[in-house]
Amino acid sequence: MAKNNRIQMFPHEWRASTTLSGVYALRMLGMFLVLPVLAVYATGLPGAENNKALIGLAMGVYGLTQALLQLPLGMASDRFGRKKVIYFGLIVFAAGSFLAAAADSLAMLVIARALQGAGAVSAAVTALLADLTRNEVRTRAMSMIGLSIGLTFSVSLVAAPVMADWIGVNGLFALTGVLTLISIAVVAWLTPNPQDSKLHEDAQAQPARMREVLKDRQLLRLDLGIFILHASQMALFTALPFAMNQLGLEKIQHWKVYLPATITGLVVMVPLIIIGETRNKLKQVFVSGIVCIALAQIGLLFGLDSVWLITAYLTVYFIGFNVLEASLPSMVSKIAPSDLKGTAMGVYNTMQSVGLFAGGICGGILFQHYGFNGVFAFCSSLMLLWLIVAVCAPAPKPVKNLMYPVPPQWAGRADALYRALSAVAGIESIAFSQDRQTVYIKALQKGFDLAAAEKIISGD
Repeated sequence: MAKNNRIQMFPHEWRASTTLSGVYALRMLGMFLVLPVLAVYATGLPGAENNKALIGLAMGVYGLTQALLQLPLGMASDRFGRKKVIYFGLIVFAAGSFLAAAADSLAMLVIARALQGAGAVSAAVTALLADLTRNEVRTRAMSMIGLSIGLTFSVSLVAAPVMADWIGVNGLFALTGVLTLISIAVVAWLTPNPQDSKLHEDAQAQPARMREVLKDRQLLRLDLGIFILHASQMALFTALPFAMNQLGLEKIQHWKVYLPATITGLVVMVPLIIIGETRNKLKQVFVSGIVCIALAQIGLLFGLDSVWLITAYLTVYFIGFNVLEASLPSMVSKIAPSDLKGTAMGVYNTMQSVGLFAGGICGGILFQHYGFNGVFAFCSSLMLLWLIVAVCAPAPKPVKNLMYPVPPQWAGRADALYRALSAVAGIESIAFSQDRQTVYIKALQKGFDLAAAEKIISGD
């Protein structure tokens, strides 16, 4: 049996991975593109007079509806079909985008943003990609989605101020709606149709087993972490654009701050993640990411007097942010039982969305009543709390997850295969899919006898 890193994607797998990554990225573009300019734009709408709390709600309310609906829509895709649910979600998201473009009051913008979040197709997209890829290449396919989201976020921060000056923020919303409609056509005509749809434990949530994930303290610490990371991010963007405006940096010029900060963050993140993964230093890298964001938020609390200082603090912030965005899913994958990875990631993604909502509403209220100091004190406190939790948490074991289809010679003999694999050096845990057609192995990165495990599975 060939090693996973030697297995090439089939053409239909490559097409599925690229098109669905594009759909995911386009939807995220609609969220990220307005992030650095929405608060300032919302201030000029009727109903925004001395109402920063409602502006914060407009910033983060999509996270609430997304958190409420992404798992139900993922389950609906099991029953009604992946593509049908994706079409529905994208149409809802496009409708929210066009409504936001036409919004003539802050209240209408809040409703539109909530409608955007209701088009929560992430779970259905992930399930469709799992249907269209083999076990051996699925991790690679999923990583393409993660990469597309990261690049979209960085590009959006830089492009948004310039594009908003050209076509206005309402133009950004309208553009998002058009791109979303195009993505529906991409899914319909370019994304392959799955021959068979089934539950993939490594990629999809299992509501019946949610309690097992919620009882795991290590996973709960990571869920708290992603909540704090995105709550502090959304709160940051409710206030920071106003600080740069007060320093004389017009909205169209904000890219001059975001560009060096995001590029530096991406460049520095890559070697840090490599060191963390290959040298069993993931916890140290993870904690350093939290420290970077905490220092940046504390710096912003005491130093909003200079554009150069803000740029420096944001550079440190994005180093930490990118490190954490890359390492958190990896840590969830290492800690979660192999047959509950999808469920663990479902809870994780939900907490991320809840964090966006909480950060928007809290950031708006604090900004209205306590100004910049209130917002950045809130963000700093959250990060220091997370730092304490992370330092006290045990380091995840240096493991990797492997999936193999169960060959015919082992059909109906899962217990025997389990016993045989249990004798292989370096295997930490073994689990089977509900249909017993896939075996999940969590093994040590060093000391694992891969050849022996593959020989057993192949029946040689």
